[in-house]
Amino acid sequence: MADPPKRTILSTVKQYGNRLSQFIRGRVRSSYDADDVLQDVWYQLSKVVDLDTIESMSGWLYQVARNRITDLYRRRPEESFSDLASDDEEGGLLGFREILLADPQTPEDAYFKDLFWNELMAALDELPDNQRTVFVQNELEDRTLQAIADQTGESLKTIISRKRYAVQHLRKRLQNLYNELGSL
Repeated sequence: MADPPKRTILSTVKQYGNRLSQFIRGRVRSSYDADDVLQDVWYQLSKVVDLDTIESMSGWLYQVARNRITDLYRRRPEESFSDLASDDEEGGLLGFREILLADPQTPEDAYFKDLFWNELMAALDELPDNQRTVFVQNELEDRTLQAIADQTGESLKTIISRKRYAVQHLRKRLQNLYNELGSL
């Protein structure tokens, strides 16, 4: 009876590559992050001396992927609404804070600025008071999260969590507006 063929990195990549990539892409924000995580999984696999010692290759790969995704989010700085930006005509980034506070140059700029402010205020009104307060103070009044925590007597982690929930809600709520901006 012939021995089963030895596992190789190439055969493993062919067998699991597409499914593992889809798994990772469904759990991270950008394709750049997904590519980094996937590359890290393959790197970890390349460090294994004998692939045949891994009993469940799929289980091992997915566990490494989950660990790398967790590491990615631990390293991630706090989310900021201002991080959302679009390309301007010169190829640089134009942040939403700059859009909201800039002087309109054309009637379209004025219309978009008014539209965005109205949508932002409506979305802010949907938030619980504590989340809205943290977001407004941090993003619009430029107060640090630590200063907000000190003022309210809440822990910094609580303030960060409130800000994160607010940002998530606003991103979801304003997604159509972002899409329209991107198509202009």
